Amino acid sequence: MDLVSKHMSVTTIIQDYGFPIVAVFFLAYFIWFLWKYITTEITPKLSSTSATLIKLIDRVRMLDNDLIRLETKVRTFRNSKKK
Repeated sequence: MDLVSKHMSVTTIIQDYGFPIVAVFFLAYFIWFLWKYITTEITPKLSSTSATLIKLIDRVRMLDNDLIRLETKVRTFRNSKKK
């Protein structure tokens, strides 16, 4: 027994139920597959990526504050040398 004789072929299903009905079922399966993929694969990765992004933003702010402090010290040193 081959696979086609066990199960109905796609052409038989289309002939029995019509193309629009079969297309709706394939589209519903595709939407379900995408939803499952997004919720199981992409969403966890996005949450870890957003945590990493927050850490990077905090580090950039710390570097900016350090740069401002260093610039203030350099100005103070230059002003004291001029006097």
